[in-house]
Parts: sequence; structure tokens; C-alpha cells
Amino acid sequence: MRWENLTVEPAQPAHGRADAALFGADAVTTRTFDAPEFRGITFHEIRARSIINRVPGASRMPFEWTVNPYRGCTHACVYCFARKTHSYLDLDTGIGFDTQIVVKVNAPELLRRQLGSARWQGEHIAMGTNVDCYQRAEGRYGLMPGIIAALRDHANPFSILTKGTLILRDLDLLKQASEVTDVGISVSIGFTDPGLWRTVEPGTPPPERRLDVVRTLGEHGIGCGVLMAPVVPFLSDHPTQLRATVRAIAAAGAASVTPLVLHLRPGAREWFTAWLGQHHPHLVRRYERLYAEGAYAPKWYQRRITRQVHELAREYGIGPTPAGMPHRIRPPEPVLPPAQGTETPEPVQLTLI
Repeated sequence: MRWENLTVEPAQPAHGRADAALFGADAVTTRTFDAPEFRGITFHEIRARSIINRVPGASRMPFEWTVNPYRGCTHACVYCFARKTHSYLDLDTGIGFDTQIVVKVNAPELLRRQLGSARWQGEHIAMGTNVDCYQRAEGRYGLMPGIIAALRDHANPFSILTKGTLILRDLDLLKQASEVTDVGISVSIGFTDPGLWRTVEPGTPPPERRLDVVRTLGEHGIGCGVLMAPVVPFLSDHPTQLRATVRAIAAAGAASVTPLVLHLRPGAREWFTAWLGQHHPHLVRRYERLYAEGAYAPKWYQRRITRQVHELAREYGIGPTPAGMPHRIRPPEPVLPPAQGTETPEPVQLTLI
């Protein structure tokens, strides 16, 4: 693994000094655990040198700073765009991404120190936008309570996007933080079909349990939005499926719903295509045509899905996003298509999931 190449900034030219690595190979401790929930998973514990990451300027993300206590994710979502990041460490982007988890064990103390630096200006920090900070590993390592406490103590605004139910463990901390700063919580629920969930998101809690998270947060005064992502072409995009999902999201009391169509970046595309060939081989050619232009579905398709979901949201009474809530981690909304065959303006492509 090329741990030493994971640097804070891109390396300097050959005649200049290369930036220090975020952590060195001698700082890595590799562990496995016998517990059934961790069978087949290897954890690489490291002491990071930086934890607040600047989002690259070319990124489409609607935030500038992130905190990621983990790399790799046991949620094992076959479409996850973050798979490519495992290749930076010479780790496999398929099974390796699901089972080789990098844990920044000093994340809470390091974050507290960086938040207290005179150089830090208190900008919004987004979490869960690369890999899930409430994935299974969090149950053992428990990094998020210290992270949230540090953000609370510095009154630093933040947002969390998750598929994990473990966030409810930190409910009291989230309530405390929301009393002193701007806190946004979103849960990712792309569909409610149990058969699709079991194969495409095998390591995640089922959709109904994630809906319970939305409901529980709302009951405790923490408004929660839903990122309806991904909408999977030909598998979760039928109008009856969209209606069932939005109806369930509304019944859970979500503050907002934001649809995002599946996109397939390098690293994720190969893994998803292999999954598609195994489970839905009749759809392979349709996907090749739909994604022929690159990682994103055609703009007309995105507009159609977004229009349908927004219309359903209005029908079921899901209101606009309140101040300080998940709009901080939602991308710009695209314009949706009219009926097939008519001209429409170009949309904005969304890239979060």
C-alpha cells in the first residue's frame, strides 16, 4: 500500500520539496476481529496528521470542507463513487473497498486541535459525503461522539449524511450541538424495494430502519431531510416505485426530499456493471446506452426523475428545507424534462452519490 503518497496537498515539482504524508507506513496497525459482524473485514488503524479536508476546487460539491474518519465502507454499496479513492492506497476498489477499512483513530483529538487553531475560520464541515461515518466500523471504534463533541464545543456548523442507524446513539450530542450551531442531518434512502436493497446495498440497514431514523430525529426536534439516492434506472424509477418511496419518506416526517439519479464514475462503474451482469443481465445493454456519454445519465432523464419526485413531494406534503438543515449537503436541483420528444433547457448534473 502506498500510504506515504497520501498527502495533504498534491506533491510539489521534482525540484521542490514534496509535502509531508498524512500518515506514514510505520503508523499503520492492521487488525481483524472475531465478532460475526466483522468477519472477513480488515481494519488499518492510522494516526492521521490532518482531518479537515478541503474539497478540490473543481468539485461540484456544495461545500468546501469535509471530515472523513474512515476510508472504505462496509456498507458495500455496489454503486459507491468513493470506490475509486481506495486505488490511491493501492487497495482494490471492489471487495477491497468493502473489506479493507482505514480507521483514523485519532480523528476526534486531531479535529479538536484543528478547530482550535487560529487559522481555522469556523466554516461549515460536511461528513458522510465520501464514505459513511456511521458504517459498521463506527460501532467498534466510536469516533463520531468525540467528533461531534469537538464541533459542539467550538460551535462549528456541520452536516451529516448517512445510511446508518447508529447515528441515534449520538442523539443527545446532536441536540446539544444544534443548540449552539447550525446542524444539518440527511439520511440516504433511494428506494424501499427490499429485494433491490439486499443486492445493491448489502451492508446497510434496510430502508425501513433508515426511515425510523428520520422519524426518531424528528420526534426529538432535529429536522431530517432525505437524500433519495440513488434512483436506479430501470430498477427503482417506475412511477409506482417513486410514489411508494416518497410516500414512505413523507410518512416518516422528513423535512425535505432530494432525488439523485445513479451516476457511475470510474471505479464504481466497473463494479456496478459486474453486479448488473450477474443480477440483471438483460439490462446491461440498456445501461451501456443510457450511460454512453460518461458517468451521468442523460439530462432529460435526470429532469424527468426530479420533476416526478418533486411533484410527489408536494402531493404528500413534504415542505421546503428549513434553515440550517440538509440543504447544506444537497447539490443544486436540476430542471426536469417534460413529456418525451419536447425540448427543454439544459439541467445541472448532480454528483453527491
